[in-house]
Amino acid sequence: MVRGLRVSILLFAVLGNLAWSFSAKANFNSKLTVEIDGLKNKQGQVCASIFASSEGFPSDRDRALQKQCSKITHNPFTITFENLKPGSYAVALFHDQNNDRILNTNLFGIPKEGFGFSRNPEIRTRAPKFSEAAFLVAGPNTNIKIQLKYF
Repeated sequence: MVRGLRVSILLFAVLGNLAWSFSAKANFNSKLTVEIDGLKNKQGQVCASIFASSEGFPSDRDRALQKQCSKITHNPFTITFENLKPGSYAVALFHDQNNDRILNTNLFGIPKEGFGFSRNPEIRTRAPKFSEAAFLVAGPNTNIKIQLKYF
């Protein structure tokens, strides 16, 4: 009986440490570096938003998990998002040439400034769905590349 109790305690301790180890690894924060290629020029800034769900993707920047606009210094250009939990994300960005923080469009809603999405989905008559742009952040550092498109 005592021996069975010792084995149970030992097993509980080992399993408890394993469970703590796995949960500790799952609670790390990741950094995402986005390389933006294909800028038409260095005018203005690049505005990027990262979404953790389809809600608001791709155009409602107020629903983004994080958003930022950065002055263009070189081409290709990089933007970094910090403190991301492991999971699925999608990035939407645009080349804000006139610094108004708005993706300017013509009368038909066609963008007049460059834009892009994670996973570089093909754009036809609509913006991509979250599932078409989603990628996995699973380690401490994730790097993706977005090719800007201009119409």
